[in-house]
Amino acid sequence: MFFVTPAYAEEAPAAATGTDAHAAPAAGEVHTETGVAEGEHARGPFPPFDSTTYASQLLWLVITFGVFYLLMQKVIAPRIGTILDQRHTRISQDLEEAGRLKAEADAAVQTYEGELAAARAKSNAIGSAARDAAKAKAEEERRAVESSLSEKIKAAELRIGEIKAKAFADVGTIAEETAAAVVDQLIGGTVAKADVAAAVAAAKKEA
Repeated sequence: MFFVTPAYAEEAPAAATGTDAHAAPAAGEVHTETGVAEGEHARGPFPPFDSTTYASQLLWLVITFGVFYLLMQKVIAPRIGTILDQRHTRISQDLEEAGRLKAEADAAVQTYEGELAAARAKSNAIGSAARDAAKAKAEEERRAVESSLSEKIKAAELRIGEIKAKAFADVGTIAEETAAAVVDQLIGGTVAKADVAAAVAAAKKEA
């Protein structure tokens, strides 16, 4: 609260003479509302540094801070928390999905490796079976060829034996005829076939 200090001593008599209290103040008087003399407004302190307005400044600071705090607590902070929760949930879901995909990939790799090993084992078994079958077939064909050759050799030997026997029989006949011809030429007579045959047989034994 400010006290009004009269600028001149003549102000009191003016009141006694019934002058209107709301009349225009004399030059140099101080306004009761601001406590600043008229014409001194330009020379006053900077409003934020004016000690006479500290109370109102603190009041508006408290009001502004309270409003900002309520705004942060009721609007901004819940929205930020919701966004953070959504991002955390999304990150967790992405991590779970990545783990699931990794597990599926590992299972697929294991399945592929198992199928590849089974295919290799099957191919080896098929190769071994094919080699064994080819070997058995070759052995069977060899035996068949050997059996056929053996039969042909036996037939040839029988044929050779027959030819030899026939040849020997023909040789005996030829020898007998030759001996008869030689005797006929030597002695000029014939000899009995039985005698010639006996002579040829005796010559064969001696040979």
